[in-house]
Amino acid sequence: MSGRQSLFGVELDPLTMDETVQRCLEAVQDGSQLEIGVVNAAKLVNMRRDPRLARAVTGCDLVLADGQAVVWAGRVLRAPLPERVAGIDLFLRLLAEAEAAGISVYFLGARKDVLERMLHRVADRFPRLTVAGSRNGYFDDSQQEAIAEEIARSGAQMLFLGMTSPKKEVFTAAYGARTGARVVHGVGGSFDILAGVTKRAPESWQRWGLEWLYRALQEPRRLGRRYLTTNAAFLLMTAREFIRLNPSTAPANRSH
Repeated sequence: MSGRQSLFGVELDPLTMDETVQRCLEAVQDGSQLEIGVVNAAKLVNMRRDPRLARAVTGCDLVLADGQAVVWAGRVLRAPLPERVAGIDLFLRLLAEAEAAGISVYFLGARKDVLERMLHRVADRFPRLTVAGSRNGYFDDSQQEAIAEEIARSGAQMLFLGMTSPKKEVFTAAYGARTGARVVHGVGGSFDILAGVTKRAPESWQRWGLEWLYRALQEPRRLGRRYLTTNAAFLLMTAREFIRLNPSTAPANRSH
């Protein structure tokens, strides 16, 4: 795809939220398939450590900057991206568009009780939305093909995966096409947020790129160390890339 920006060796699509939503609607209308990958600082770090995750993300039709830190790094490293396209915001926009246009959706992910709470809240918020089906995200690899076939039978035009990385990316890469969904979007922990299980950071925290800190404060034992280590690794990656792009111009030592 032309016009992509390369950041840490990953090709990203420099799209706004509105442009991304339009691309998704066009995919549904013309019957093409659009697999969406989103990256934040932690995922870019993990992609360097996990080749399978890297292949799954880079194989997506659209790769978007989900994290504010990625947008900032793009500016510093001469790979400008117009804005952050947060996975949960895109998820909500697509649900609203699907409701308005009569597009059917399928939800795959989260624990059974969380999924049920989310479905109730989605029904309240989008009462005319056509939900073709849903399933919790607790399954092993041997069940993936059967689940993909189940989604295909549902006729869902948009598929939302509320699962963690790399599970959602690996499922998308292996079985996204098999589901028959025109738009496949991995939304991570968005099901938990819509269900009211976890809280999303206030907009001021999001603008300052501190959504990770807000999440870590909610689950410090599970997320604190992980976020600190991946963020430190991301800063180091950015610094190294900046030095590579801007080699020192300091004069050589003179001999006297």
